[in-house]
Amino acid sequence: MMGWFDFVRSPAGTTVETLRVPLFPLNTVLFPGSLLPLKIFEQRYLDMAAACMKAQTPFGICLIEKGSEVGAGAVPHPVGTLASIANWEMEQLGILMITAQGGRRFRILDSQPGAGGLLEATVELLAETAPTPLPPERERLLPLLRRIVGDLGSERMPEPHRYDEAEWVGYRITEVLPIQNLAKQKLLELDDPLARLEILEKYLSQRKLLA
Repeated sequence: MMGWFDFVRSPAGTTVETLRVPLFPLNTVLFPGSLLPLKIFEQRYLDMAAACMKAQTPFGICLIEKGSEVGAGAVPHPVGTLASIANWEMEQLGILMITAQGGRRFRILDSQPGAGGLLEATVELLAETAPTPLPPERERLLPLLRRIVGDLGSERMPEPHRYDEAEWVGYRITEVLPIQNLAKQKLLELDDPLARLEILEKYLSQRKLLA
């Protein structure tokens, strides 16, 4: 069993940061920095949440590629986001309400069902890019985003609000767009925050949602 973090050498000689995590496949996409409320009632995920809270370790959220959230094992998309439990409550026995906070993106290297049908995976943490300033030509996205943040409040859009960072702006707009999950997944998988902004601006401009 791997430790919480492991560092292995890839064939090219570079260091790859890997992690062993339980997976929670869902019909939604979690982005770094996002807050996602979840209702947990299946025993495997109740056990997973309890173990993660006790050890203060993350789990992985992935969009389902095949299958369903409940019952038999679902096949997840290979790129997902680490989630930590920001808060929780159990007002009704056997039903756990949590808020998952998005962390690092990862790519699944291998996975297999564990105890109780819980999917467990070895994942490679995707490289974090240095903060990229929001280009001046993309600032026309900000009035719309500021309205969204104001409407949703800090419970959904926690501070700090980094309007000057390309990655933060791109993730926050993408998570609230009324588009198919597969499109959100493709935007999550993009490594270039400037390319993500370009796609978003084109989409919003075509729909006359930008000033």
